[in-house]
Amino acid sequence: MEHILMGEYDVIVVGAGHAGCEAALSAARMGSRTLLFSINLEAIAMMPCNPSIGGTGKGHLVREIDALGGEMGKNIDKTFIQSRMLNTAKGPAVHSLRAQADKHRYHTEMKKTIEKQENLDMKQAEVTDLVVEDGRVCGVVTRTHTWYKAKAVILATGTFLRGKIFIGDSAFSSGPNGLAPSIELAENLKKHGINLRRFKTGTPARALASSFDYSKMIEQKGDEKIVPFSFMNDHLDKDQISCWLTYTNEETHTVIRNNFHRSALFGGQIEGIGPRYCPSIEDKINRFSDKKRHQLFVEPEGLDTEEMYIQGMSSSLPEDVQEQFYHTIHGLENIVITRPAYAIEYDCIDPTDLKPNLEYKYIKNLFCAGQFNGSSGYEEAAAQGLMAGINANLEINGKPAFVLDRSEAYIGVLIDDLVTKGTNEPYRIMTSRAEYRLLLRQDNADLRLTEKSYRIGLADEERYQRFLQKKLHVEEERQRLEQTYVYPEESREYLEELGSSPLQNRATLAELLKRPEVTYENLQTIDPDRPALSSHEINQLEVQIKYEGYIQKQLNQIERFKKLENKPLPEDLDYESIEGLRIEAMQKLNRIRPSSVGQASRISGVSPADINVLLVYLEKQRRKK
Repeated sequence: MEHILMGEYDVIVVGAGHAGCEAALSAARMGSRTLLFSINLEAIAMMPCNPSIGGTGKGHLVREIDALGGEMGKNIDKTFIQSRMLNTAKGPAVHSLRAQADKHRYHTEMKKTIEKQENLDMKQAEVTDLVVEDGRVCGVVTRTHTWYKAKAVILATGTFLRGKIFIGDSAFSSGPNGLAPSIELAENLKKHGINLRRFKTGTPARALASSFDYSKMIEQKGDEKIVPFSFMNDHLDKDQISCWLTYTNEETHTVIRNNFHRSALFGGQIEGIGPRYCPSIEDKINRFSDKKRHQLFVEPEGLDTEEMYIQGMSSSLPEDVQEQFYHTIHGLENIVITRPAYAIEYDCIDPTDLKPNLEYKYIKNLFCAGQFNGSSGYEEAAAQGLMAGINANLEINGKPAFVLDRSEAYIGVLIDDLVTKGTNEPYRIMTSRAEYRLLLRQDNADLRLTEKSYRIGLADEERYQRFLQKKLHVEEERQRLEQTYVYPEESREYLEELGSSPLQNRATLAELLKRPEVTYENLQTIDPDRPALSSHEINQLEVQIKYEGYIQKQLNQIERFKKLENKPLPEDLDYESIEGLRIEAMQKLNRIRPSSVGQASRISGVSPADINVLLVYLEKQRRKK
């Protein structure tokens, strides 16, 4: 049947989850005429799993998305119902913001933003095929035999691609949250030579708030002082809703153990690989058999619903077993389940088939983002979507790719890990994955990234001016603190009150601020004439001064790292012609085709000796030229 041309666009985005939303918005904001497709418009920015944004490592990604001009941070600031800063007992490098979302409002606010965005159209339709000519993507085809022309296409299909849900021995085709899966597109992607594989994830049950006994659980309140996700917000103030903590017990574990044979996970029905860092409850009990209990959080899904999310209890056990084990938990004895837990399996690609700008290596102008790339999590998806949208716009306009390296952003770590190392399970960002995490803090994401984004045309003027103002205020105040002296006599009483040792000689305010017990806020006692700074500026100032020595060490490490990153490798380099490379290294280098010696050094199977061979080869080529 002949397809009818329905429109022409610069960029088409397939899928409107967290990756698709950021991809479409960033491309449109940079001037590309963009079309966003969703199987169902109710799936825009849907939260089919946990109703929260941020968390350890993930909070860093959200701050970076915001610093670059993305939407996730602004959207959660509008729609959160509880906010907490995690890991505050540790250093600032691992402080991570997490906010409980009103999931329905999160969806509606993001949908509203998309509807209002200039250069951006959205359409409810199922994309079933790509139009590819001479190795270049030219558009997409829909189920209703229409097609849309495009200069670039971004695939952000999430868990919809050949989605299959498992509850016990029941298995059926479905996308998340009961929405329709995308079957035909998966088959057609294979026809275009795109290799797909199966991954799995899962979600816990939902239950009515009125069925819980909160007296048996531990209340988890939000922070008294709310820290915004977006750098565009200085202060946020709203009433917060509590979450609740409880635990499984031996009775719970016995019920689950007795029904291992009825789990789709252990029964062999599931072929996809699940996330190691977010296992189902039956997997936890099987793998950690010595643990007497596992914690779980009861979290509200929004202000206008009675449904609560039971975090930490995803499962593929049958519904009758779920009813049994939930009833054994303190506070959940009379639970009324509204939606059972399930596992979902879906198709995704091997991310090593992507370039560092997220373009597919074998089809020109086809970009990929989110769970389709083998990652897990809303934040990881949104970060990739943002970068795919940016790079699709740059590519069709003949401009250089925008790639962040591992020393510049957690986004750089995330994408480099995926495209260089690959992943055998749904990938999750963690602070431990970042070598330079003391510099890649969430508090300085704007100082690291906003100017870069402004130069490529994404961060707007208001954001850029706010960034310049913060940078200037911090620099001026730091200079003042380093040049203002205090003396033993005038500071004795102040330091005694803080339990801090007295000064023997004069010291600068900056030197005093390096003491753990001294904060910028309490420094006002002996420094009353200081300028008024925002909370973002104060936080940045304190970290810069207190951790100055450690920061300088990391800057020196980055300098060494950059030397290898700045040694480019030709795209058409024939590694088989380089004498001295081991066969495994030769094969890996030919397949992944790294863009720099630095990237080559991170490929599994490429040894330091292989890197030395590469460096010698490049030097010989340089001398020949």
